[in-house]
Amino acid sequence: MELSLLIIFWYGILHAFGPDHLTAIADFSIGKNKRKTLLITSLFAIGHGLSLFIFAKVLESVAISEDILAYGDIVSATVIIAMGVYLLSMVATNRIQLRKHMHNGKEHIHIWFGKSHEHDSDTVAKTSSLSLGLLMGAGGVRGMLITLGAVQGGVVDFSLVAAFTVGVMLVFGAFGLVILYINEHFLGNLTNVRRAFATAGVISLVVGTNILIG
Repeated sequence: MELSLLIIFWYGILHAFGPDHLTAIADFSIGKNKRKTLLITSLFAIGHGLSLFIFAKVLESVAISEDILAYGDIVSATVIIAMGVYLLSMVATNRIQLRKHMHNGKEHIHIWFGKSHEHDSDTVAKTSSLSLGLLMGAGGVRGMLITLGAVQGGVVDFSLVAAFTVGVMLVFGAFGLVILYINEHFLGNLTNVRRAFATAGVISLVVGTNILIG
C-alpha cells in the first residue's frame, strides 16, 4: 500500500505540471495577495482531486469509451480558452484597475476588474478556484485510471486520491509562490498589470487551443 501511495503521489506531482493547470493557476492568481494566492492554489488542488475521485468512482462501475473520456480534455481546454478571452477583454476595455494606499505604514496595492473599486470577497475566491479545479479534473481522468490500474487494479479509495491531491498541491503551491513573487515585485503600476493579464490571456488561448487540436 505504501508503494501505491508513493506512485500516485508522484503521479500527482507530474500531473500538476500540465500547462493547462499552471495556466489556470496563473490566470486566477495574478494580482492577488499572499493569502488569496495560497487559498486559490490549495482549493484548486482539492477541487481537482475531488473531481478525479468522483469520476474514477463512477468509472469503476460504468463502462465508458475512450471517445467519451476524451471530452474531459475538451472541457479543460474550453475553460482555459474562456479564461483567456475574458482576461483579454478586460485588458482591451480598460477594465483592469490598480490603486495604492498606505496601511499601518505599509504600502498596499489593490487590483480589480471593473470601473469601481470592489474588493474580491473570500467567498468568490473560494468558489471560483474550487469550481475550476472540479471542472478541470475531468481532463485528468484517463491518466489517473491508468495509474490506478497499475498500482491497485483500478480500485479507488480516499487514501490514493489524498496522496494524488497532496502531490498536486505541492506543485500548485510552489507555482503560486512564483506568481506571488511576480505580484509583489513587478506589478507595481497599471501598465505592468495590464501587460501581465494580457500575457496570461494569450497563453491561455494558446494552451487551450493546443489541447483541442492536439
